[in-house]
Amino acid sequence: MYRHILAPIDGSATSTRALEAALRFASGSDAELLALYVVDVPVIGSEAPGYDPNLVRDALFEQGARVVDEATEKMKAAGVTGTPRVVETNPLRDDIAHTILRIAEEWPADLIVMGTHGRRGFQRLMLGSVAERFLRISCCPVLLVPSSDTAARES
Repeated sequence: MYRHILAPIDGSATSTRALEAALRFASGSDAELLALYVVDVPVIGSEAPGYDPNLVRDALFEQGARVVDEATEKMKAAGVTGTPRVVETNPLRDDIAHTILRIAEEWPADLIVMGTHGRRGFQRLMLGSVAERFLRISCCPVLLVPSSDTAARES
């Protein structure tokens, strides 16, 4: 069924739920899993005195390393093959959704499993939704896994 499953992860509880779903799919179909952490250094504040984007970038890469290490352990425990990766957006042309798309096309993924926080109203307007943006540009099927808060509200 699925041979290459991509799971964008960010260390949140929602992305952990999505990774667990991706592990179940990968295990059940003997698919390879790519857990992907995307570093996106914010350009906002780059003009502020004392702002050093390299410090922010280094901290994000450290966080990414921790998150992919956790994903690697979960993959080993589930008997799922694959190599988690940390990649960086190109701030001049990519956002997180487009970076996920680029990796999905290069790999090539045939299923994307990602979490969605289920934000609505003002929060969604201000914070946006990587899942929603990705869903609009995706090159293959996407399984959205809601946060536990969203699932509880919908019940």
